[in-house]
Amino acid sequence: MSFRLSYLADPGNPWFSWQYVRDNSDTILAALREHTSLTARAVLIAVLIAVPLAVAAYWFRALAGPILVVTGVLYTVPSLALFAFLAPYLGIGAVTVLTVVALYALLVIVRNALAGLTQVPPEVREAAEGMGYGRWGRLFRIELPLALPGILTGLRLATVSTVALVTVGVVVGRGGLGQLIFGGFQNNFYKAQIMTGTLLCVLLALVFDLALAGVGRLLTPWLRRRSAA
Repeated sequence: MSFRLSYLADPGNPWFSWQYVRDNSDTILAALREHTSLTARAVLIAVLIAVPLAVAAYWFRALAGPILVVTGVLYTVPSLALFAFLAPYLGIGAVTVLTVVALYALLVIVRNALAGLTQVPPEVREAAEGMGYGRWGRLFRIELPLALPGILTGLRLATVSTVALVTVGVVVGRGGLGQLIFGGFQNNFYKAQIMTGTLLCVLLALVFDLALAGVGRLLTPWLRRRSAA
């Protein structure tokens, strides 16, 4: 004998409702704006930290292991536990959400950036040295541009995962679309509210990913020429 929960068959509680979207458009748009802002800021913070870490690991190979281990350990900490640990020190709000989400994005960006840098052909580096480039000149003029495909891959993965993780910020009152999803659970499992928040998260992740893919194509024209050839 099988049992089904009553709300699954409740015609008054559909999984999607345009009426709900129309009646709550202001709330939905506010949650979407907050989610977009938190995601963009968290990824930017992660990039500003992760790329220098990858460069340090590339220049000083002894640092590669510790950097990857520390970022890997941070990635394995449950998000709720990290929120609970940081909230007493950073407070309840956007700063805590940005800190937690940026920490989770570090591992993916560091790994891919480091992989991109290490894949620069040795003969290219030697040619740059022969042309008189110093360490910094070689990094900015040769190595980072050639490592861009790997960096952008890490950035795209980190951004998509960040869109999902921002929803957990609901525990400190700044979850963006997570507020809608959690509110649906509190509102007698209001499925239209839950589904609206979920669909917008998926669409936002797709928009970010497509935008970054477009930026990648613009920044790496040599890859297009190579594939065309």
